[in-house]
Amino acid sequence: MVEAVPARGNVLGSLLPARYILALLGSVGMAIIYGLKVNLSVAMVAMLNHTALSQAASEAFNTSSSISSASDESCKREESHDVVEDGPFMWSEPLQGTILSCYFWGYFISQIPGARIAELFSAKWVMFFSVAINVICTILTPVMAEWHYLAVIAMRVGEGIGGGVTFPSMHVMIASWAPPVERSVISAIIYAGTALGTVISMLMAGQLAAAWGWESVFYVMGFLSIAWMLLWIWLVQDTPSKQALISQEERDLITSSLGSDREGNHHGEKKPPVPWKSVFGSTAFLAILVAHTCSNWGWYMLLIELPFYMKQVLGFNIKENAMATAIPFLTMWLFSMAISKCLDTLRGRSMISTTTARKIATMFASVVPMFCLLALCFIGCERGAAVALMGIAITSIGGMFCGFLSNHIDIAPNYAGTLIAITNTAATIPGIIVPMFVGHITHGNQTISAWRIIFYVTIVLYVIEIIFYLLFGSGEEQPWNKGIEGQKSSKPEDPEGVPLRQKTSSPTSYTSENND
Repeated sequence: MVEAVPARGNVLGSLLPARYILALLGSVGMAIIYGLKVNLSVAMVAMLNHTALSQAASEAFNTSSSISSASDESCKREESHDVVEDGPFMWSEPLQGTILSCYFWGYFISQIPGARIAELFSAKWVMFFSVAINVICTILTPVMAEWHYLAVIAMRVGEGIGGGVTFPSMHVMIASWAPPVERSVISAIIYAGTALGTVISMLMAGQLAAAWGWESVFYVMGFLSIAWMLLWIWLVQDTPSKQALISQEERDLITSSLGSDREGNHHGEKKPPVPWKSVFGSTAFLAILVAHTCSNWGWYMLLIELPFYMKQVLGFNIKENAMATAIPFLTMWLFSMAISKCLDTLRGRSMISTTTARKIATMFASVVPMFCLLALCFIGCERGAAVALMGIAITSIGGMFCGFLSNHIDIAPNYAGTLIAITNTAATIPGIIVPMFVGHITHGNQTISAWRIIFYVTIVLYVIEIIFYLLFGSGEEQPWNKGIEGQKSSKPEDPEGVPLRQKTSSPTSYTSENND
């Protein structure tokens, strides 16, 4: 019985390395989380009684409607070819914004506690909990919506609590499983699942809502996600040493590249406390914090509000809306895979440093969407051009997965879960503000001029991100990752910025100083 386990591991390892099984299942897990997050943005288009809401807004905002320019109103008159799909709910724009933003209330409070639980106990089970609570709340959403909008808010907060621990738990898993030279690729595979989940969810939600009603969006997607939970329990473990389905060669490869003590940190030994003062005094960390927060404003604006812009301003019906909104997230997924592989190859050949790689990827994720949004402000009702610009903007954002989102593991792998929990907590604030901000700006004023204000604010935040990250971003491991002793004897980097231990086969530990 004992001898059969390694045999199974060798067979499976010969087909697909265990670290890539983890990456693929992690990607699907992130896809589920993001799919269940954004499905409401699409389903709500079918849930709302647009005719009644338009009449109410017209009566309440007669004055503001009268001053709207002809070009602002012409998109719907000239470009809309379909009857508006009406649903049962009379939720005003501010209430819609509240319902969409309340996901981030739960997301905000769960990240740091979830990160420490993942680091101290088990990232595998934290991730499992994340998907489980999202599945339960999603399946209950239709019943709760019929009851009261406050019940929908409660379900969204519950989903947010589960969603908040995904990035911290997966960062902990990556730090324990990914050899440094494969870190960008494995991170990109896992986190690009957010884009893949978005595209699948938007396409499925649009088709399901149109064919079987808005309730089917939540039932079908919720029950399909249960299969992942079973595979995750069976195929994934916290570290290579706990994994039965792995070849000995792969286990040795991972432990030697990361260091045996890094692996040993998951065996019940006392973990070092987080050096909070050093963390918040580190410009490398603060650069990630600023980049993550500013980038997330644009990310959530496109992720959550894009279906409403397509519907209310450009006049797309729900099927067109789902297709035009979802396709860019597919190209984003493909782009993130390509850029991560390219940058890892250049790093492996010592052509660029880790710092340069992170900055290149982050610039793609900020500079390109910034100019696309700027152009979007001036093209009016040109639907084809608008769709193309939004597609380019969303595609380029895929650079963030191997940019600042991977940067936490570079500067402090021992605290990767906690670091991303801190930056993602700050970056959750835009998720709370964006829907309410957009709801306030567009309340009774679904015009291009109103959306220009939203785009200009996003552009300013992208400029702040670009300047700060270019000046202070770093891919070097920070001395405080090793504790007090480590800061006194931190290992140097070569001129290219690649840690010397990554270029040797010596199993130098990331945390051996901490474990003495």
